[in-house]
This record gives sequence, structure tokens and C-alpha cells, in this order.
Amino acid sequence: MKNISQYLLALILVLFFTTDLFAGDLRTIVDAAGRKVEIPKKIERVICSGPGCLRLLVYLQSQDKIVAVDNMEKRKSIFDARPYALANPQFKEYPLFGEFRGHDNPELIMGLEPFPQVIFKTYSSMGYDPVKLEKKTGIPVVVLNYGDMFKYRKDFFNAIRIIGKVMDKGERAEELIAFFKAQRKELEQRTANVTESEKKSCFVGGIAFKGPHGFQSTQPLYPPFLFINAKNVAALEKTGKSLSNSIISKESLVKWDPEILFLDLSTLQMGNDAGGLRELKTDPVYQTLTAVQKGNVFGVLPYNWYTRNFGSILADAWYAGKLLYPDKFSDLDPAKKADEIYTFLVGKPVFPLMNKAFQNMAFKKVPLN
Repeated sequence: MKNISQYLLALILVLFFTTDLFAGDLRTIVDAAGRKVEIPKKIERVICSGPGCLRLLVYLQSQDKIVAVDNMEKRKSIFDARPYALANPQFKEYPLFGEFRGHDNPELIMGLEPFPQVIFKTYSSMGYDPVKLEKKTGIPVVVLNYGDMFKYRKDFFNAIRIIGKVMDKGERAEELIAFFKAQRKELEQRTANVTESEKKSCFVGGIAFKGPHGFQSTQPLYPPFLFINAKNVAALEKTGKSLSNSIISKESLVKWDPEILFLDLSTLQMGNDAGGLRELKTDPVYQTLTAVQKGNVFGVLPYNWYTRNFGSILADAWYAGKLLYPDKFSDLDPAKKADEIYTFLVGKPVFPLMNKAFQNMAFKKVPLN
């Protein structure tokens, strides 16, 4: 009887809230999964499920419409490389609707007050199935393909446009897309005429993927390098690989012996006794690298932090360009450029705050002594 009563109560709540949810005119949008989703004409209350979902909503200047967050937003740590969250510390005070990586809790969602009108969901194959979530809660679920800034940039731009349609932010969506295109175009133009003989070989290690990793973690198709036509040693023998992370062997790195090493500072999460920085300081194999011996190791902002950090990818590209081709970027202050990017995307210049969390090693030589 107790279970039946709880079920009836839940059903009543769904009927009550969905009556409010669909009060007024409806409209139909097509989400990234090709599903026709009926939503209210005017959206005032949403939640964002899955890696990077809330980041995109912040880009669209609609963060004031969320009514709850997943537990990633409520975590307290000395490390945080998510500019959208640093610009919106109030997210930590919002009610909880589920676990991170899309593991939503329908019961928590149904108990939210005010009640969300739409659920945005990235990485729909991860966590709670969007169709089942929609049936369970009675709330329309809009699927987004997060995409990237290289191979899947159409998915990325489409995600921006879908949110723009839902939130009535179409003009902002087009501004964002134009911004990303212009940034990439300028980076590529500045380095288009660099000859192969002028290029210094480079490598980036310590890239996070579902948590921090050591220096062997890299990306053969690392976008900041691609945008500036850099000579990434990991890409030379990995042509055709996807944007997914790769764990390269130490032997390969010794054979490549790149002139410049970049350290993704997300590896600092592993503590003083582990991680990429510790390895560069103490591992005899890494001590043989020319870049380590000459101190040519430089810190870059985390590429992945609850999936790809689009603003930081651009900021890292500008810094790498300045370092590898100083004559092509003589007018550039990398820290100021980073904050120009963050201010446009998330509304605040958060580079100093983020850099402080990573021991002020961003866009500087990494101390190896």
C-alpha cells in the first residue's frame, strides 16, 4: 500500500507540474538526436544534464534560467578550471537534481520547485537515457551533441543554435559562432606562412580525461596546436587519429625529443607526489629530454574539465602561438587575451582566479627544480 501511495503521489505531482509546464502555446524544435520535441513557447526554467551542458547555457547568457544543478557544480576543491563555474559561484547553492555525467535522479527532478520546463542533455548515451527521463518526469528533454572545435565543430555550432532557439537567444548564438570562427581564422592566418624549417617541435602532456593523468597523456590532434600549424610530434605518427586522448610511451617521447614541452596543468590534481610535473622533475627517462634539460617546459590551462573547455582551448592556442612564433604574436599578452575570451564567453575575466588555483603556472615556464 505504501508503494502504491508513493506512486500515486508521484503521478499527481507529474500531472500537476506538467499542466503548468505546458500552459500556453507550444512549439516544436528538432534536437541533435533528430527528435521533434514539443516545448512551451516561452522558457523560464531549465536544468542542464551531462558534461559541458551548463557551460553552453552560460555561453548563451541564460544561466539565470537554471533551477538546479548536478553534483559536479556543488563540489568544493582548490582546483577548478571551468571558467563558466568560476564566473558563477552561485551554482554551488542551487538544489541538486542528480549526479554528474548525466546520471540524473528523476525523483529529485520531480521534486524541484520551481519546476523545470526543459531538460538539456549532452552525451545522451551516458547516464540516464533521455527518452526514459522524459517519460519518467514528463519534462521535454532536448539532446545536444557537444562537439568540438575541429572535426565535430558542426555539432558544436548546432548545439549552440539549438539552445539559442529554445531560450530565444538566436542572436547571441550567431554571435558566439562568429566569434569562434573569427578566433580560429586569425590564429591560422598569423601562422599560415611559417615554413617547416621555422617550426619548433612540441608536445603537450598531462591532459585530463575523466580525471587527471600523468605526462604520457596527450592528444595527437590537440586543437591549440592545429590552429597555429604547430609541429606536434605526437601527430606525426598518429595521423588520422581522433580527438580522443592517447597514452604515448616514454620511449616514443625520447625518440621524438621535442624542442618545447607544454604541461596541461590539470595534472596538478594528482598532488605533489604524482602527476606530470612530478614525473618531469624526477623520472630519469624524462631527464634525458632536451626540453627538460634546457627548462623549456611551459604550463597551459586545462583542456578537459567536465569535457572540453572551449575558451581555454583558444587561450592556450594564443599562448602556444606566442611561444612558438614570437614574431607573429609580438602584440599579444596571453593573459589579457585569455580574459578577453572569458569575458565574452562567460561574462567575467576569470584567468587570475583560475591561474591562482594552479600555482600561477599558466602561460609561464614550469619550475623543474
